[in-house]
Amino acid sequence: MSFFNVKALAVATATSAAALFSTAAEAVEIEYWQYFFDARVQAMETLIENFQEANPDITVKMTHFPYADYRTKVAAAIPAGEGPDVVQLFYGWLNDYVAADLIQPLPADVFPASKIDEEFFPMVQAMKDGDAYWALPTAVRSLALFYNERLLEEAGVEPPTTLDEMIAAAKAMTKRDGAGNLTQVGMTAGMTAQDHHWWREGLIRQFGGEPYVDDYQTVNYNNKAGLEALNFYASLFSGDDAVSAIGFMDEPQAAFKAGRAGLHIDGSFRIGSLNNTRGLKWGVTELPATADGTRSNYSSYWVNAITTKAEGEKYDAAVKFMEYVTSDEAMQVWLDVVGELPAKPSVGLTDANSNDPVFGPFIKGLAYAHTTKFANESGQRQLMVEMVERMTLQGMSAEDSLAIAAEAEQKILDEYYNSASN
Repeated sequence: MSFFNVKALAVATATSAAALFSTAAEAVEIEYWQYFFDARVQAMETLIENFQEANPDITVKMTHFPYADYRTKVAAAIPAGEGPDVVQLFYGWLNDYVAADLIQPLPADVFPASKIDEEFFPMVQAMKDGDAYWALPTAVRSLALFYNERLLEEAGVEPPTTLDEMIAAAKAMTKRDGAGNLTQVGMTAGMTAQDHHWWREGLIRQFGGEPYVDDYQTVNYNNKAGLEALNFYASLFSGDDAVSAIGFMDEPQAAFKAGRAGLHIDGSFRIGSLNNTRGLKWGVTELPATADGTRSNYSSYWVNAITTKAEGEKYDAAVKFMEYVTSDEAMQVWLDVVGELPAKPSVGLTDANSNDPVFGPFIKGLAYAHTTKFANESGQRQLMVEMVERMTLQGMSAEDSLAIAAEAEQKILDEYYNSASN
């Protein structure tokens, strides 16, 4: 081998080594955390694979925890400089995450507020503070009425379109044993699931009320409309004609998945797990209207945010990952795998999605949905649980229990907004 060839080989080898060193130096790993829900994990695995293929210099490590432990794990990890660079959180937790310095605003040059306002469903603007967004969703949710096709057919009833039809269908599907104990409920009930949202933003509005005023800073359901809505809800599990029971099979969704409930109100996120339930034949329709056609729904969403742990090259990688998981492509993947609705009308309101027999009822529900602005989502939900417990366990009247709940919730709101203004 000539001197020039040896020299050329040496230069080539050195260049290759430098290139490898450079690639290794530029490679970065970021962590993504979400709570465990099988369909959501499956969808995120697909998105991470797609993202890494397009960005070979970035590795995304996903970690997930049981829902009950999730917030505690996040709150402990980030201040210690550990845990996620991109984190998933419920929109109702945003205030807590900002106050605890767990997340940082999205960069305005990549996520300009004017563009987000234009391209996303308006409900995501709850994530905005001034001209900056703190977080963005891949998908949004609404509620709809799931029904067990076999139980409907057995009872000789059709999927209900009104509240009156819903009660009639539920009665037809309710079964008791010789001692009068429920063995099959016509409809599930439980404020621990999605019913507290249905009661607030659905029933109260359908009975002519408005659950909150002053941009959700003032409770407004301790009145005739709120009481009528609560009495209607309580009629599901109270009296001789009860079609449900609080705590039947522990969780409402468990009863429906087991084929022991005819009707069940739930979010679009339930689609993925129901599809994987063997032997269950189900359908879904829009939330029932009142006799005069009044409809109302609740919409919510989980968002992704960049944590305060992300700095330097990890921050840059986290921004790129946030761009992808809020893209049109990612939203369609999430819809197909999880069943949650795209956060952009351009994706969600296509003819194919709007007319889909499963997704369609949820997408249509977005047109008349309201998004509750929570000060303390878990605390406010617990008050609804206790409101029903006072009625079922203590025999308290709906009127008295409603007044207690309203006073307690107003206290939560006052404490939060007073501290925020100081």
